[in-house]
Amino acid sequence: MVLATSFFASLLLLATAKPLGPHTMVVHESRAAPAEGFVQSAAAPAEQELTLRIALKQTNIAGLQTELYKVSDPASKFYGQHLTLEEVAEFVKPTDETLAAVSSWLSGNNIDAKPVTPAGDMLEIKIPVSQANDLLSAEFSVFTHIETGKTFIRTLQYSLPAPLTQHVEFFHPTTIFAPPLASRPKFVAASPAKRATPGSDDLPGSCTSTMTPACLQELYGIPTTPATQKSNTLGVAGFIDQWANQADLTTFLTSLRTDINSSTTFALETLDGGSNPQNRSQAGVEADLDTQYTIGIATGVPVIFISAGDDNPDGLNGFLDMIILLINDPSRPSVLTTSYSFQAETDLPLSVAICLYLATCATRTCSWALLVPRCSSPQAMAVFRAASPRAAGTMSPPSPPAAHCAITSVGSTGGINQFPGISEVGSTFSSGGFSNYFPTPDYQAEDVAAYLAWLDSLGTIPEDGRFNRSGRGFPDVSAQGENYEIVVDNQFGTVAGTSCSSPLFASVIALLNDELVAAGKPTLGFLNPFLYSSVGRAALNDVMFGDNPGCATDGFFGHAGWDAVTGLGTPNYTALRTAVGL
Repeated sequence: MVLATSFFASLLLLATAKPLGPHTMVVHESRAAPAEGFVQSAAAPAEQELTLRIALKQTNIAGLQTELYKVSDPASKFYGQHLTLEEVAEFVKPTDETLAAVSSWLSGNNIDAKPVTPAGDMLEIKIPVSQANDLLSAEFSVFTHIETGKTFIRTLQYSLPAPLTQHVEFFHPTTIFAPPLASRPKFVAASPAKRATPGSDDLPGSCTSTMTPACLQELYGIPTTPATQKSNTLGVAGFIDQWANQADLTTFLTSLRTDINSSTTFALETLDGGSNPQNRSQAGVEADLDTQYTIGIATGVPVIFISAGDDNPDGLNGFLDMIILLINDPSRPSVLTTSYSFQAETDLPLSVAICLYLATCATRTCSWALLVPRCSSPQAMAVFRAASPRAAGTMSPPSPPAAHCAITSVGSTGGINQFPGISEVGSTFSSGGFSNYFPTPDYQAEDVAAYLAWLDSLGTIPEDGRFNRSGRGFPDVSAQGENYEIVVDNQFGTVAGTSCSSPLFASVIALLNDELVAAGKPTLGFLNPFLYSSVGRAALNDVMFGDNPGCATDGFFGHAGWDAVTGLGTPNYTALRTAVGL
């Protein structure tokens, strides 16, 4: 098997390679100062152990992306023929020359390494700070994130022997300064008199002020018939000690999904020392929201809560570790929803690398649904201003991973029955825009061009300096995101935000996957080529109104077709069933 051969070759080369002789050191990555919001505190303790990842040059990433689009495009004869792990490994595994060069260097410095990805394209080493400084001609220091007080050991520059620069993508975490993930929707406790009651008799009136599973099922035509395929699962990502409470879920189901067994639960998977304590006072608003509305909408689909702990060596709060976990898991969920994000694209100089790992997973039947957060902090805006010549009017900075190339980003809508003749409008808190890292992908090129032409016709947005006109546009789709009723610590209340929209859209895809598996068909993988196809867009409700002001600008505006507020629109389950061939 390719996978076994790749692992064996990696380990063998590490064991037998000859030491690399002395060579000139060349700066591989550097930055003038830490990211906005971080300050240098002290030199890192010489004896403290660092866990570093080495990303090796991959064989054929362009070919992998081509395959990703082929198996994801309904117009392709390869549609739905997702690649196996062994087939993906052929695209991303390093060459024998790369493995030999890196192995020689590491063995010459008495360093053991282990592969952390199936293809052996990422290695992990553990060495003390003193050795890391010598190995990389670096000065690792302690940096403090001002807002949270958390400390990180990083360097502003590191170097590699000249012959290695053609074999190594990056060392990580070294020069990256990613702030803690953000997603804390505000919970507003509800009085009993203001609580919605379940049942279609209350529609549409109660849905104007409070969103429940019944409202969403009615609005989007989502079935209540239980799923039947236990092999088809839905993953819910959990970060920053946000924990999902079973007792709160039981209360939620008892009140708002009376047709579902109130003892229905979710499975738990952990990484990086993650956990999920069940003391009700420790319940997380985000985690409760995500589990209640995946289980409450994707009726009968097994839900897995994946909890990343604080013991993460990836420098990304466990986000990259979770991607690697899923790549390695043959029984991975068919859909993953995450309601967490970093504040600005400039927080992640490794965005391209993360995108490649997302593509690896997507080629192997993962669908990623992620929220699209808005500009939410002075730090986020300050970071973006540093890179923008016209900061005073800059649009909301792209928020990774929402603008990455292998995910489906989800914006928010609201306004049910509040405007005559308009069923939904884009929510003001739903961000959107264009990536500064990733170019416009082929599947959305026509949509982005048409939207930009319309913006130009308004004559109110300058052409240059405000956003990247050639960037990947987001969001891709949207869904209701206002006034969701949930239960937290045994108390009913409401939350709002794109955090609501992502689990809802992921649940729709999970239900479609259940029907596809039952019909003997493959699950949906990378969604975007399908969604932007003629059959896909026809199965979405176009949302033409709304805007997303923020960061001292008026933001973008809704429009017919794709727009940078609500994307292609919201789901129409019945039409989507037809579009996927059911």
